[in-house]
Amino acid sequence: MKLTVISSAADRRLLDEGRETRAMVWIMAIMLFLTVLAAAFGLGALSAARALDQQLAGKLTLQIVNADPAQRDAEAARLLAEMRRAPQVARAEPVDRAQLAQLLRPWLGEDGADPDLPIPAMIDVELRAGTPAAVAAATDLIHRVAPAARIDRYESWMSPVSRFMQVMIALAAGLVLLMAAATATVVVLAARAGLDSHRDTIEMLHMLGSTDAQVARLFQRRLALDTLLGGAIGTVAALAMVAFLGAQIAGLGADLVSGVVFTARDWVLLLGLPVAFALLATWVARAAVLGALRRYL
Repeated sequence: MKLTVISSAADRRLLDEGRETRAMVWIMAIMLFLTVLAAAFGLGALSAARALDQQLAGKLTLQIVNADPAQRDAEAARLLAEMRRAPQVARAEPVDRAQLAQLLRPWLGEDGADPDLPIPAMIDVELRAGTPAAVAAATDLIHRVAPAARIDRYESWMSPVSRFMQVMIALAAGLVLLMAAATATVVVLAARAGLDSHRDTIEMLHMLGSTDAQVARLFQRRLALDTLLGGAIGTVAALAMVAFLGAQIAGLGADLVSGVVFTARDWVLLLGLPVAFALLATWVARAAVLGALRRYL
């Protein structure tokens, strides 16, 4: 099957460029505007999810729980020294007791600063790599030095956020597929409307020896060009909106949204959407016209 997108001047004269054609261009512009926005949202969520995983995969918080302050501090100091010597550890820092008291103040009030309050000693650890092997090696070392130490992974704390990001990515992918289906439906309706409005012309073409495939090629070219033109307009508008939102997000300074960075592959995917939709329109228009011609003409 030959899929030709660019229509000739003769084709455009045969299938007149009236209100329906202009409306088709703007309909496709709106469809691609929404599609590119949905795709950009999904790619941004994917980028943020990957950045979040990289930031949190190798971060641990160690808790030394002991009612005896002397034993607790000694065990924490020993564990801190071992963590700083470990090759897989990039950074190990004790959490200041004053900071812990400040965090507990909403629940304990001024009692959170009581020096006799048995607050656990805490150590923040950042591994050089967040791989399962590195985490397992650090966990074994911690348990050898301080068997009673509690290990909290940042990754487990943020798992609800990660799940939410995955839902957003799936939602964006679903919206893109839904817009593709809606575009195909619009193309089918436009092709059938074109057949009805050009029935006399098509009958004359048949009498002159044109085949159904040749007639279908006229419609697929016209609709593909309208989709490509409208898609280009919608894509430019959507990318302008994405650039504006990106500038606003960059000004927030939040760690999560700072991971929303589009790669070259992401830009290629976004710029390729109008071309992909034009090819979809070409195929759908051809199938719709050939099916209608076989049934009615």
